[in-house]
This record gives sequence, C-alpha cells and structure tokens, in this order.
Amino acid sequence: MPDDRPDPRLLERVSETDPPTARPARPGRVSRVLATLIGLGLLAGIGWAVWFWPAAVPETASSRRPPRPDTVPVVIATAARQDVPIWLEAPGTVQAFQTVTVKPMVDGPLTEMRVREGQDVRAGDVLARIDPRPYQAALDLAVARKAQDEAALENARTEAARYARLAQNNFASAQQADAARARVAELEAQVAQGQAQIDQARTNLSYTTITAPIDGRAGMRLLDQGNIARAADATGLVVLTTLQPISVLFTLPQQTLPAVVAAMRAEMPEVIAFSQGSAIQGEPAQRELDRGRLAVLDNQVDPATGTIKLKATFPNPDRLLWPGGFVNVRLRVATQANALTVPPTAVQRGPRGTFVYVIGADDTARRQAVSVGHEDAQVAVITEGLEQGARVVTDGASRLADGSKVSIVPAAAAPAMNDPVGAPGTRRGRRGG
Repeated sequence: MPDDRPDPRLLERVSETDPPTARPARPGRVSRVLATLIGLGLLAGIGWAVWFWPAAVPETASSRRPPRPDTVPVVIATAARQDVPIWLEAPGTVQAFQTVTVKPMVDGPLTEMRVREGQDVRAGDVLARIDPRPYQAALDLAVARKAQDEAALENARTEAARYARLAQNNFASAQQADAARARVAELEAQVAQGQAQIDQARTNLSYTTITAPIDGRAGMRLLDQGNIARAADATGLVVLTTLQPISVLFTLPQQTLPAVVAAMRAEMPEVIAFSQGSAIQGEPAQRELDRGRLAVLDNQVDPATGTIKLKATFPNPDRLLWPGGFVNVRLRVATQANALTVPPTAVQRGPRGTFVYVIGADDTARRQAVSVGHEDAQVAVITEGLEQGARVVTDGASRLADGSKVSIVPAAAAPAMNDPVGAPGTRRGRRGG
C-alpha cells in the first residue's frame, strides 16, 4: 500500500525556495525613528551654519575692495630722514617760584586786614595794619629826648670853648677845660643814641603797616581782623606764592647725567610739562601745559636713590601749573640730525633681535634685521640695516612670514583688517552686533 506522507526532501526544497513570512511592523516605532533622524539633521544644519557661516560686516570703502585671498593685508610706511629730538621723561612736582609767609614784626591789635583770599598782589601793596598809636608815641618820645640832648650839647660846647680860652690865659685850670670837653663828648654820644632810638621807633611804626614783599597770589587768611598779632606767632597772617613764573622739580637716573650736562653746556635745554591722569571732558590724558627751560641741576647725586634732582622754570601764562600738582616732564637733551626714522610700530622683536618687514616691488614681505638707536612714542631711529625710502609694515606684521605676499591697505582700514571676515571652513568666534 503506497505511503501518502510527503517526501521530507521535497519539503526541505520547497522551504528553501518559498519566501519567509514577513512580520507585521509597528507603525508607532517607525514614526518615532523617522522624527528623530529629521531632528538630528536639522540640528546639524543649524550648527554648521552658526559655526561656519561668515558674519555680516558693515560695508566700508575697504570692504568693497577686499584683498585677494592669497595675500595678507598690511599697512605700510616709508622710512624717511628727519631731525629727531632726544627727550628724557620723568614725573615732576610743581613748586611756587617764591613762597613767603607774611608775619607781623610787632605786636598789637590787627585793625585792618585788607588782602582778600586768592587776590593777586604786587610788591608794596598794603596787606594789613596793626594799631600804630603805641609806636607813634614811642617815636615822639625818642624825638623829644634827642632834642633835649641836643640843647644840653649846645650848652656844653659853649662852656668848653669858654674854659679853653680861660685856660690859655691862666684864669682857669687845664682840668676844668678837659672836663668841659669831656662833657661835650658825652652829650654828643647821647644825641647819637637818641637818633638811633628815633630810627628804631620809626621802623617799628612802619611795621604796623604790613605790605607784600613779592608779587604773588594770596592764600587763605591765617589771622582775621580784630585779633592780636604777635611777632612770635609761627603761623603768620597769609602766605604769598609766585605763580608767574613757576618751577617744576623732577629727578632722572644718574646714568643720564652726561647727557644733561652736555645739554646744559650748549644751552639751557627745553622742558615741556604735560598733564597726568585720565582724559576729562574730551581732553587727552596727556596734554601740553607749558614750555620752559631747565634752570638748576643739583650739585650732587642722591646716594639713596641713584638719581639727580633738577628744576625747570616755566612762564605759566595761563596758570595751568599750580604749586603742589603733579605733571609729566620731558627734557630735550639732544637732537639727532638727518636720522633715518620709521614709526615705532614697524619695529618687531624676536629671539634674534629687532627686525622689520620690508615690502619689495613685487609686494612680497622680506624680514630685515635692523639696529635701533633711539625709540619713543613717535619715531624709532634706525642706525643700521635699512635704507631711505624703504616700505616697512606698520600693521599686520603678526601674520607675515618671510616671503609672504601682501596687499597694501590704507591706514583707515586697519581696524577692519585686524578683525578680518573668516573664510568659510575656518573656525571663528561669533561677531557681536
């Protein structure tokens, strides 16, 4: 009897050729995966745009003509020859040219205080008065005593002449004649003493009117009218200071002494006073206050600090210099004639010394070693390594290398050049705006 069961080998072949039955998919799971992928793609696009997209730059004359992408934008200057003054700088203290504390020379009630606080006075102007009556009385007494002594002297001279004639005729002794002459000499001395007392009394009387000994400006009153002025008081009545001219004291290191002495030997060097501190109401932090001349070089070096003390005199026409104030002082000690100069920003410093970047005719930067003789905020004097007329980089040198191609931009475009627009594909910070 035939077997109705299928052949197992046939079943295996059929199972290999027939496709398997697909499992039913979950609709919720597919939508969540798809939403996650879309969100990640959007976040990646936003991050790329924020990171790499260039920021907007205000359109300027320099941005309309941007440098070629294969060059470095730089600002240049030309090495030129000029006379360069050599200045020494130091802080200084303003000092009144003259200072006088007006004190009474005699004692007495202060009947009048004529000077006003802050008043400008001339030498000889009346400042105050002390009650003169006691000193006038003393003068009158001295005059009366002198008149009395003069009368006695006249009588003694007459008697001396009489005794001299009597002694010649032997009507009087020589002793009487000598005594008469001695009396004359005694009274002459008393008259001279009386004249001295008159002079002293007249001087004391003149002291009751207090006058200004110098031209200057009066300070705060130290004694008011109605008080008793005493010659022994240390405070005095008022302080006078001379403001025109005025002095400035400053110090320099002792290493500058040869240059200062040489400058004083040629002529009195020029000195400029500048203000100190921050800018006020649009004024620069350092503005020129006055120009003067060096007046005094102290006769010794301070061994404690190794400095020399100097004093300069200024005319101070606008009274911008005030006693006790602090200023910056610049002293010119020499002038280098026909010196080769470049802006100080052109000088770079590296491990092998100072150098500049010279721009050739093909707009290629070349590193050139130089020697700097004198440098200040305005110019740098090149003593070796550079020729007149050479074009040197003053801004943008930090991005240069020997042989770099450059594009020259005007100095007005330097701020935009220092913060260039980042090229796509470079990492840069976001520009605030």
